[in-house]
Parts: sequence; C-alpha cells; structure tokens
Amino acid sequence: MFPLLPHLFPGPLTSVRKHSSEKTLPAKRFQMENPAFEKSKDDPPLYEETPFSSNGYGNGDHRSVRPSVVSAFGHDTLDRVPNIDFYRNAGSVSGHRAIRPSLQELHEVFEKVSDRQTHDVLPNDDLEAIASPEDNGGVVKFGWIKGVLVRCMLNIWGVMLFIRLSWVFGQAGSGLGIIIIILSMVVTTLTCLSMSAICTNGVVRGGGAYYLISRSLGPEFGGSIGLIFAFANAVAVAMYVVGFSETVVDLLKVNDAIMVDEVNDIRIVGCITVVLLLGISVAGMEWEAKAQIALLVILLLAIANVFVGTAIPATEEKRAKGFYSYQASIMAENFTPNFRDGETFFSVFAIFFPAATGILAGANISGDLKDPQGAIPIGTLLAIFITGITYLGIALCVSATVVRDATGNLNDTITPGAKCNFSVACNFGYDFSICRTTKCQYGLMNNFQVMTMVSGFGPLITAGTFSATISSALASLVSAPKVFQALCKDNIYKALHFFAKGHGKNNEPIRGYVLTFVIAVAFILIAELNIIAPIISNFFLASYALINFSCFHASYAKSPGWRPAYKYYNMWLSLFGAVLCCAVMFVINWWAALLTYAIEMFLYIYVTVKKPDVNWGSSTQAVTFVNAVNNALTLSGVDDHVKNFRPQCIVLTGTPKTRPALLDLAHSITKNYGLCITCDVFVGPRLEQQQALTAAMEQNQMWLNQQKRKAFYAAVASDNFREGAESLLQASGLGRLRPNTVILGFKRDWKTVYTANVQEYVGVLHDAFDFEYGIVMLRISQGLDISHILEAEGTQEQQQAINNTTDSAGTKIHFKCHTPYYVTPPSLLQVHLFMFTILRNVPHSSDVAKINQRLVEASSQFKRKQGKGTIDVWWLYDDGGLTLLLPYILTTRKKWRECKLRIFIAGQPGHLEQDKEEMQSLLKKFRIKSNKDLFEDMIEPYRLHEGSKDTAQAEALRKEHPWKITDAELDRFEDKTSLQLRLNELLQESSRAAKLIIVSMPIARKGSVSDHLYMAWLEALTKNVPPTLLVRGNHKSVLTFYS
Repeated sequence: MFPLLPHLFPGPLTSVRKHSSEKTLPAKRFQMENPAFEKSKDDPPLYEETPFSSNGYGNGDHRSVRPSVVSAFGHDTLDRVPNIDFYRNAGSVSGHRAIRPSLQELHEVFEKVSDRQTHDVLPNDDLEAIASPEDNGGVVKFGWIKGVLVRCMLNIWGVMLFIRLSWVFGQAGSGLGIIIIILSMVVTTLTCLSMSAICTNGVVRGGGAYYLISRSLGPEFGGSIGLIFAFANAVAVAMYVVGFSETVVDLLKVNDAIMVDEVNDIRIVGCITVVLLLGISVAGMEWEAKAQIALLVILLLAIANVFVGTAIPATEEKRAKGFYSYQASIMAENFTPNFRDGETFFSVFAIFFPAATGILAGANISGDLKDPQGAIPIGTLLAIFITGITYLGIALCVSATVVRDATGNLNDTITPGAKCNFSVACNFGYDFSICRTTKCQYGLMNNFQVMTMVSGFGPLITAGTFSATISSALASLVSAPKVFQALCKDNIYKALHFFAKGHGKNNEPIRGYVLTFVIAVAFILIAELNIIAPIISNFFLASYALINFSCFHASYAKSPGWRPAYKYYNMWLSLFGAVLCCAVMFVINWWAALLTYAIEMFLYIYVTVKKPDVNWGSSTQAVTFVNAVNNALTLSGVDDHVKNFRPQCIVLTGTPKTRPALLDLAHSITKNYGLCITCDVFVGPRLEQQQALTAAMEQNQMWLNQQKRKAFYAAVASDNFREGAESLLQASGLGRLRPNTVILGFKRDWKTVYTANVQEYVGVLHDAFDFEYGIVMLRISQGLDISHILEAEGTQEQQQAINNTTDSAGTKIHFKCHTPYYVTPPSLLQVHLFMFTILRNVPHSSDVAKINQRLVEASSQFKRKQGKGTIDVWWLYDDGGLTLLLPYILTTRKKWRECKLRIFIAGQPGHLEQDKEEMQSLLKKFRIKSNKDLFEDMIEPYRLHEGSKDTAQAEALRKEHPWKITDAELDRFEDKTSLQLRLNELLQESSRAAKLIIVSMPIARKGSVSDHLYMAWLEALTKNVPPTLLVRGNHKSVLTFYS
C-alpha cells in the first residue's frame, strides 16, 4: 500500500555528507537515542537551536541535540520518515517512544557545536502505561482462544446452566423461555458489537469495561461505572459460589450428611470454596488459566452427557421423577408459561440474565492479552453464539422430556378406572395430582438437579455443575480486582490509590483480591441465590448500557480520532442497545434500577467536582466542541437584541495573577453568564517573545481554572503595548461571542513613566472607542499590580531551597501573599533577586513593607463577601445604560448582594444652561481654587508654557514636545478641568463610605486633548476616594423598558 522508492536512496539512510567547513566527529553512541533511525559508523555533526526555544514545546523539558541525517530523498535533513514510535505514549509498554524533531528545530537557524552527550528527558505523562518495556520479561500473555473465548464461555456457562435453567423453562415455558434467552443474547450481542468497535479504536490496556468506558466517555462516567462494575463482579463471585454450595449441600442431603442445616451448610461450604479460589488467583494468572482449561474439559463432557442422557430410554425410577424421554405431548404442555410463587416473566428473566453477564470476562483481563484489539471481538462474539446455542439446546431437550411436577414415588401410578388429567404424565401411567395441593420434590418446577437426573451419568453432571460454578467464580474473582486496580491506578478516587499496587511479573492486584474476597464472603452469608442474582443484574446492565452509549456517543461526535477497525457496528443499534439495557433494568427491578442510577449519579458528580487531572480525549470532549461550534454558528444567525445584552469583557490584566482585583471584579461582572478574556501583551520582537508567550498560554489558563475563574487567557507579542492591545481588540472573540467591553486598570504611575508609555495607554482608550467598545477603568488607591511581590516571593522560594528557609543572619524570610507566585524567566531573575535583596534588608516595620501589605490586602478585597453598604453610581452622561447596568449586575452576585444602589445624576434635561451656571457658581463657592492649585502643580511638568515665549520659540517648542499641554488647550478646557475637580469633591463628600463608586468616564476628543491632560483629569476625578470604576458605554442602548 505504501511502496518504497528505491531509486531515491543513494546510499544508507544514515550516511552523512561531509562538508568542507566541517570536521568529522569521532564515532560515539548516545546513552539515549531516537530509535526511529540508525546511526552510521561516522556520527554526523551536531547542531543546536538558537536561543529562540529550548525544546519547541515551551514546557521546560530538555531535548537532545539532534544529528542531521541523509533522508530518503538524498540530502542532509533533520526530518524523519514516518515511524510508529513517534506516535507512542510516554512509558508505552509496547515499545520505546521516539520524538520527532520539533517544528522550531526544523524552522529556526541552527548553530554547529562541539560533540557532547545529551539525552531526552521525557516526563512519564501517560497514565495508561503499566510498566516500562524493560520490566516485561516473563509476563504471561494470552491469545484470543485461551484468553477470551474459553474465559467467556466458562463464565457464561455458569450456575444457571445446570441448576436454574430447567426451573426457568418450567416457570416461563419453552415459548417465553426461548424469548428470555434470545433477549439476553440480543443485549449481550449489541453490547459486544459496541465493545468491539471501541476496543479496535486504539490500544487497549487493562481494566476491561472500565477502561473502555472511561477512555470513551471520560473519567466521570468511567470512574462511576468502574466502581459499580468491580463491585458487581465481586458479588458475582458470591453468586457462583452459592450455586456451587447448593449442589454440594444437595449431595450432603442425599447422603444424610448435613452438618448444621441447609442454609448454614451453604455458608460454610461457600466460605471454604472462596478461600481455595483466592489461593488459585493469588498464585498468578498462569495457574488460573491452567485451572480454567481443566474446568472447560469437564464442563464440555457434562454438556455432552445431558444430550446423551435425554436420548436414553427412561427407567422406572426416572419416570417416577417426571422424565419420559422425548415426547411431543410433554413439549406441548411445557410450551406455555406456568408462573408460580409470585414469579413473573421479568422476575424469571432477572434470575436468568446473570448467566449472560460473562461476556466481559475476556475484556476484563485486557491487560493480559497479546492482542486485545483482535482477541476481544472474535472471542466474545463466538462465545455468545456457542453458549446461546448450548442454552437453547439443553433447555429445549429438558422441556421435551421432563414434566413440571412429579412425586418421585414409584407407587403413584394410575389406578385402573380412575380419572387423571393433572398433567401429560397421565398418558404415561403416572398420576401426580397430589402435587396440586402438596409441594412435590421433582419435576422442572421443584427439582434444581433435573440435569443430573436426565443425564447418562449423574456424577458427571455434578462435576459439570462444580466446573461451571467454580470457573465462573474464578473468572469473576480475577476480573473484579483487575478492573478495580485499573481504576485505582488512574487515581480518580485518591483514597483508593492504595489498591493500585501490583505484585509479581504479572502485576497481580493482591490487595484487590483480598478486598474482593471480603465482599464475596459478605454476600455468601446471604446464602440465597435468587436474592443475589437480581442484585448484580442491574449493575451489569448499567455497565452494558454505558458501553453501548459510549459507542453511540463516539460515532455521534464524528471525531477524526474515532476510527475503529471493527466495522460491523451501527451507532443507532448501539443507542438501541443502551436504551434496551436501561429498559430491562427497570423491568427487572425498578427500585434497584433507581438505586443503581442514584449511586452512579453520585459518583459522577463526585468525580466531576474533584476534576481528576487526566485527559483521555473522550467523546464527551468531542461532543462539547461540536455543540459549542454549532451554538456559536446558531448565534451568528440571530441579530443582537438589547434585552439579551450582557457585558462580554476583554480584561487587560497582563498575567492574570498580577492584577487579582481587576480579575475578581471582571469575574463578578461576567461570572458564568458572560464572556471574559484576560489579555496579555508581550512587548518585544515576536521571535524573542514567542517562547514565553507559548509557555504563558498554558500556564495562565491552567491558573485561571485552578482559581475557578470562568475566563479565557489570550496573549499576543508586539513591538509595543498599543499595537498588541489593538490586535486583541480587533481579533478577540468568535461570531457573536465577541467582547463589547474593555476592562483595564488606571495607570497609577503615569507621572513617572516615559511619555511614550502614557501615549500608548491613552491610545488604547482611543482605539477602544474607535472599535465601539465600552470602557471600564478600575482605580484603587493602593494600586492593582502586585507583580513585584509575586516575583519577590518566587525568588524567596528559590532562596529558601538554598538556605533552608533562613538567611545568613538566621532570620526567616517571609512575604505575605495569598496568590501563587510567578517564577520569572531566567533572563530577569537577577534583576528581581537584586530587588528582593533590597526589600528584605528593609525592616518589616518600614514604609515599603506596609505599602506592600496594604497592596496585597487591597488586591484581595473583591474576593471577599462585601458587607452591608452602598454602590454609588454617578451617572453623569447617557452612554446607553452601561454605567447603570454594571452595578445592577454586581448586586445580583452573592458577594455584593447586601449592597444597595445609590444613583446620582448630573442635572435635568432642558435646564442645561441653568445647570452650567449653577455649576460655575458652585465651583467658585466651594473653594475650587485651592484644588486647582494642586491640579496645576500636578500638570506643571507637562506644560509647554508657550505663552511666555515669542512666536518662533513657541513654534520650536511645539515641534520638539508635541505631547505637552499648551496654554491654549488649558484655557480651552478650563471648565472641564474644573468639573473633574468639583466632581472629586462631591465624591469625597457623598461617597466616602461606599463599597464601590461607579462614575461616568470623561472622553478626550482625539487631537484636541493631550494625553497628559486627560490622565490628569482622571487622576483628579478619582483621587482619595474608595475603589472607583470609570465607565463609558459605546452609546448603544443596553437597557430597555419594553417587554
């Protein structure tokens, strides 16, 4: 299918073309080398990457320096031909994992370096790996016959075959009995088809049904059903052992050797039996497999013995017990149902169905199979077919030869002249009419040992019963710990990790065996087969339902990763199988079904809340993605409506953990109901910032998830902050899921930073207005940025690792901070170390320590529940209603629920001139002059003062400092400046005790108001007041009073 191209191979694949500028390196073998290719005798020159990236993945792992090789196309290259080893998981048990060259290795410039030994350090992130390849020597692996077919047949030919099958057909009749067997086969066949599709879609590890469900539907479903399925198998051990014990006790009763009484004898024999089975299981899989083969031989002889026995003419003793060889009249009489003792079709089905539950016996030891993908489908399907035919054949043979009731008394013959119409036995000279009033001991309805009676050699049936029950119990005793061990290894339930440990070359779950033994003994003490059987029927059916649903779900998701090699399945048949299993559960026992689902739901919720750190690429993820895309497309076809408006926020936090107050407030606004994107701009050349950006994407999104912040993280690399923010404003979002509101912090250091930084900051505000975004600006007196504290704490952690948490003077270093630290890149570490050294040399009582403490406390204030208080809204300008909508949204959140809204407005429509005159009068009356002096001192460094210069000098100053505030501009906006100062006084007078102030943001017209004057307005407006939000909508209505 993939022919090689021999003419493209000029020489060995690993030969190296020597260049005149290169020296031949001495031959040397690496300790760890890529097994995807072989080296020639002369190792090629080594190349390493430029400082762009250490590994191409941004995860900190060190990658080995790769040699170039001559490719299949005859030129030097780092490219590798396709190889299966590139696609293995780390720690794969089936072969070494190879690592292909990264895209950066191929794309970036490489520098030649001297020869040196390096190796890949690969984290073993594969939770599915069981053992390293080196540890696999001597492991016993089974083929499809010994590992699946034999095991499934022995488990299906269980206690029902010789002990309850005759009773089932006596109650239901051969007509409904056939339906019971066929219905069971339909359920198991559909489940097997689904299971075959799932297990041929990739490598199957140990864990059976748990593994298949968890890798298909995810840890939530897998973890819940894994516990239930393992428990069901443990209870199944008890069911099969009780069936065995019943046979033994019947023999004791015949020989008058009862030890205590029948019930207690079943318990005694059962406990002794399960101890012996535990010893075989603990001895290892090899011994267990040998025991299974021996039991199979006995079982096959016993089954053949039944068919032979029914063809042998009946003796008088057997005739008295209701056996008359093949008779059409007996078949006709036994065709119709005759339910007694409160039994119904479904109760009889519930008792029989566990006989079909052995189909997962092979899958449950999937980790011990040579080829699980090939063995499980063929072995399980063939086992279902063979055992189904066997059950039908034996049941019909017995139904055609044995009557329902018989006394076993040779004297119960028909008296000459007497009437007899009790049963068809009258036709053969026996009158069992006494069974109408007195419970008889023989016949299909009364004697559980009918198979022994009809067989050619009775003791062989007893041996077959022993074989069937013991083999099924042994298979379940092996399956339960294997499934449970796989569940515990995945560490979904951390408290159960104790049971994950294996022992010996086959990684035997000894601890799981002991736990299964304890559960089995507990249920053996019930000593009643008809009580135990329905208990596990629902558990197995729940497992089958989820296997079928897994196949349907994976097919429905249409994920490209769903490519099963087994093609004989249909997604709708799988869905039908799942629904059928659920229906059968309720039909068998409705309260047990509800209990099963309640337990499963509880475990599902538990796993969902705990969020285990696993990612198996489940179909649930695929369907979630498909639904998200479809919903986004559906939204795109619907016009926005003001009633459905909600703030979709793009939050300029930088690294989210560095501005927690900004993130917390944004999260309070959007919560689970709106879009929140935290954004970061990496300033600098893109190629230099790419590695940090790639690492930050994963780190910060993970941090947001850990902090339970329903937000996304987005980052760009750009030459300056404004260009990066512009890119984010234009490109963020998808369809209707696009941001409409920008949230950012007030630039507190605008008076001390470079002019270019102020211009970029104000430019971002202009760009946001140009793109019709609403703007929300948060100012807290203490500031928002705690990055220097986080960096210092990160440095402190490194110092503590060196000096065991003490400095040279023996004084412990401590920084209080409730936010996880951020470890800075190595290139900045020296700067932060210097800064930290300065900080720690300052006494803790110093101003710096107090400032940092207040900053940390202020940064966490929105994490806490706000007590009773007010949110003061100064709605000065009609911006579409965003200034009023945001505080309302806050009051609907739990943290802000106790706060009341107070609305302040600027004036009344129609009285603007009067309001202006009153404002001017107020500005004079309320001592604005003193505040104005402070304002003028604030802007003094940024004034041009061109009025005191001649025209030529003034023009030169404008060209040299175009960003400075001119006298003309200051005069032109004197009223607006005074307004900000007066508003600040009003805020201090009326809102000093508010929990939060929300005030309309003034707008600076582009080209008219200089950047520093605008920042001075914002500074003057929000100075010395509680936390303040400056809000300006995009002047499109977000509120409506229409229904």
